[in-house]
Parts: sequence; structure tokens; C-alpha cells
Amino acid sequence: MFPPSAGPGLVSCSTLQELPEAVGRSSALSPFPGSGLRPGAGGLRTGSLAVLQTIADQYRTAVLVPVSRGSTWDGVRDGFGPDIDVIDRAPHRAFDAVAVDPERIGIAGFSDGASYALGPGLANGDLFGHVIAFSPGFIPSAARRGQPRILISHGVTDPVLPIDRTSRRFVPALQQTGYDVTYLKFDDAHTVPLDIARKAAEWLGWNDPPAG
Repeated sequence: MFPPSAGPGLVSCSTLQELPEAVGRSSALSPFPGSGLRPGAGGLRTGSLAVLQTIADQYRTAVLVPVSRGSTWDGVRDGFGPDIDVIDRAPHRAFDAVAVDPERIGIAGFSDGASYALGPGLANGDLFGHVIAFSPGFIPSAARRGQPRILISHGVTDPVLPIDRTSRRFVPALQQTGYDVTYLKFDDAHTVPLDIARKAAEWLGWNDPPAG
């Protein structure tokens, strides 16, 4: 299980193993569906983990990293299945190990993980007050609850999930539905640049002191 002293850093939900630099008190928790960076990866690659680790250390926060059962998230292919159970359980188990500010809980993801984050994030807006989608492909169909704030980023030269077919279509649709959407476009391809990750952390308020 989680070590009792777990704090800022990355925690793998599949192994419940704390990664380096996880010390001190956390100011927020973000379940981060990271699979889908590429088919068959089954998780985050080293470069992406390095970006997350940098953000976690800089903002003294805990980032929970669930891992899909297959090559990508089941909600992306065949509808929600076992992966959604992992997402449901992970925050509650983490609450027992990490000091979490309940007002600053978010769900985020990249690529397929971003699409998957939008589904449970909008369906559980009463739990996840913030939803971050880095280069999403679509929004899974699900009943929605609450009014979470949303941040979507996308590279204008993305060849994998072209922005014209994705974010440029559903960002206006979300805004018309009444959601508060922050939309960040950047001059790059299918990636999460470090400056975009930092802007997302600042948008979450991770640079502010923890509540209480």
C-alpha cells in the first residue's frame, strides 16, 4: 500500500509505489490517466514522467498515476470497464496516505488519457473540480454532474489528433454548455511541453499555500 509518509511526487496506482522526491505535505492530488501516449505503452514514458516529476516537486503536490489494464483506456475503445473502477478507487485510497486539499482535486490526461479524463471528469464534477485534457481526441458519452473548470491544451501541428478535428470543435461546444474552459494552443505537435504543464499547475492553484 501507500507509504504512510507519502507526500509530493508521483505515485503509480498499479503498483502503489511511491516514486523519488515524494516528501513533505501535498497541496493537491491529481489522478492522472497517462496511458495512451502511444498504443501498447500501458503507461507514461520516461520523458513524460520526468515532466510530471518536475511539476510535482516544484509545486509540492502529489500526482497519482493510474495505469490502464490494456494498451489504452477501455473507455476510448469499448466503453467504460475495469479501468473506471481503478479511477474510482484510486483517490479514496490515496486520501489515506497523502494530505490532500479537497478543494483542489483534479483529473488530467494526455492523448487517449485526455479523452478518458474528460469522460469521468465531467461525469464526476462534484469530486473533480478541475479537468485537464492535454491533446484530447474526443469526449466520451456519459451523464454529467457538477460544473468543473476545464483546461484543454493542443498543439496546432498535432499529426496524431489534429486540432481542427478535435479541440477546435468541442471547446466551443463545452463553452456553449456553460463550462468554464481555458484553451491553450501551442506551436508544437502531439506533446505536453513543460511550459504548458506549468501553466496547468498554476491554473489549478498548485502554487498557492494548502488550505488550512
